Amino acid sequence: MTTAGTAHETTTRTGPAAARQHSLREHNLELVARAVFEGPEPLSRAGVAAATGLARATVSTLVDQLVAARLVRELPAVTGGRAGRPAVPLVPAPRSVVGLGLEVNVDYLGARVLDLTGDVVVDRVVPGALHDSDPAVVLRRLGELAREVSDGVAASGMTVAGARLALPGLVDPRTGLLEVAPNLGWSTLDPVPPLGLGDLPVRIANEAKLAALAELAGGSDVAAPDSFVFVSGDVGIGAAIVVDRALFLGERGWNGEIGHVVVDPAGPRCSCGAFGCLEQYAGKEAMMRAAGLPTDAPLAALVALLTERDAAARGGSGVVARAGSAAAALPAGRALGSALADFVNLLDVSTIVLGGAYTELLPWLRADVEAVLADRVLAAPFVDLEVRAAQAGPQAALTGGAREVLRAVLADPAAWV
Repeated sequence: MTTAGTAHETTTRTGPAAARQHSLREHNLELVARAVFEGPEPLSRAGVAAATGLARATVSTLVDQLVAARLVRELPAVTGGRAGRPAVPLVPAPRSVVGLGLEVNVDYLGARVLDLTGDVVVDRVVPGALHDSDPAVVLRRLGELAREVSDGVAASGMTVAGARLALPGLVDPRTGLLEVAPNLGWSTLDPVPPLGLGDLPVRIANEAKLAALAELAGGSDVAAPDSFVFVSGDVGIGAAIVVDRALFLGERGWNGEIGHVVVDPAGPRCSCGAFGCLEQYAGKEAMMRAAGLPTDAPLAALVALLTERDAAARGGSGVVARAGSAAAALPAGRALGSALADFVNLLDVSTIVLGGAYTELLPWLRADVEAVLADRVLAAPFVDLEVRAAQAGPQAALTGGAREVLRAVLADPAAWV
């Protein structure tokens, strides 16, 4: 398996001066890389110099190093109608250095590879029933999938910079431990060694937080707001809080467990041990039961059933009566709205982004969610509360994980030169 290498420089007797020079080079490499990667349009070397304030000769040297490291690619030269050398646009290099996103969820394992341009190189999702599963067995299977994917891209000449593993539970990023994942039945374990990925750098993160980072990165025509609550709806329900385009993590990074907000103390027992948690009303399996479908039915079956019920309720009028609509028979909307109202009252965030299964189910959830928010959010008369569908696509945590790997590459391009 191909992994990232780290460059080392020998320190001479003028150690402090050499160290300062090396640090300046690292800093300038990052400046140049960010100018290329984050510019609204491809920049030439002169454009990078203007954007960073660095001398053109310095920029030219650093760009050459980034090109040699396969982080940056030169496009064909273009002429601007002026005398002098044609400008050579610079862009992130495709199919060179890549990031690997991995995920264990209750009903699937996933692996996704993104390159520096943001394109998906490989996407593998394997369905499974992982309630109360053996972590050693599941993680070994995911490791086999990761090796298969990584070896494939390496055989095509790409370098896997590292991996991020998304998990549906309380993840301690300081220790690398999964403290608890109630729906998986896992607790207090280090999930990286069972993957068996050798020297490949792997870090773990909460699924909803990685999905929120994928949403924040954009890539669609609808830009993400600077601040929002992202809710990832699946068998379990997680949330992430984004404030001023940065994740708000709390004291230990364990915030956002909206699935275990109690919406009815007299409700059914949850996998976490409490009664009446949101997951018992608005989790995917709960919604399947409410619709009279098997809990392991695909989401498409629920969407089809709700569409059919709405068509029957519409009859010849062309308008769905609320009392007869499929949404009225799906109690998830009001439960979800109740939990979200608590979040909005506590956090003062006016945009809610619904991801995972909720993205497709939003037409049947929206009316109830918005009605409860309007009724229970104290600031509702004074602000515009928006509920919108996520744009990051299915299994967004895989995209967020791969992007986080590549963000680390961009933060330290000197390690690749």
